Amino acid sequence: MRVRSFEISGVHEFTPKSFPDHRGLFVAPFQESAFLEAVGHPLRLAQTNHSVSARNVIRGVHFADVPPGQAKYVYCPQGSLIDVVVDIRVGSPTFGQWAAAKLDSTEYRALYTAEGLGHAFLALEDDTVLAYLCSTPFNPSAEHGIAPLDAELGLPWEHYLSGEPVLSEKDRAAPTLAEAAELGLLPAYETCQARYAELREQHAARS
Repeated sequence: MRVRSFEISGVHEFTPKSFPDHRGLFVAPFQESAFLEAVGHPLRLAQTNHSVSARNVIRGVHFADVPPGQAKYVYCPQGSLIDVVVDIRVGSPTFGQWAAAKLDSTEYRALYTAEGLGHAFLALEDDTVLAYLCSTPFNPSAEHGIAPLDAELGLPWEHYLSGEPVLSEKDRAAPTLAEAAELGLLPAYETCQARYAELREQHAARS
């Protein structure tokens, strides 16, 4: 498993080795040993999600209140997409910056998004599937969104769109990053760092 960390803390890309043969292919997109080494604590698995999207569908930017927040480990078992993580943690040295990676069913790369970060993606072809491993269950009262077309964020959709973007009404009506900050919706960087430290301490106590 090859691991790449981004400038935004809490974002890691994992590229597993694939084993093709005459029958097809075998690959392990999530491997706990590599995850532990990169992140410093295990991924608590509370829920798995599965989305199917048509070409030009954008989902996100989504995030959850911290604590506890919701960390996500995502990979694409069918099709291809551009996965984007946005640092929305107020006080972070990389606040407002984003990182992007192409996930597809050729290399089976995965992207980890820690608690307090925003997550979005753009499907590059029809019937694109995203598989999510989530650290906490869905909690509607704690879930929020930021407009994926926020001009000030400048997310890279225009480089990959082959037509008009397709968004849910909820995502289309979401506030910009600046508006979300004014509304007090965004997590604090210090709170997120405390949450990460707590998870590492819990792991150390069990080891």
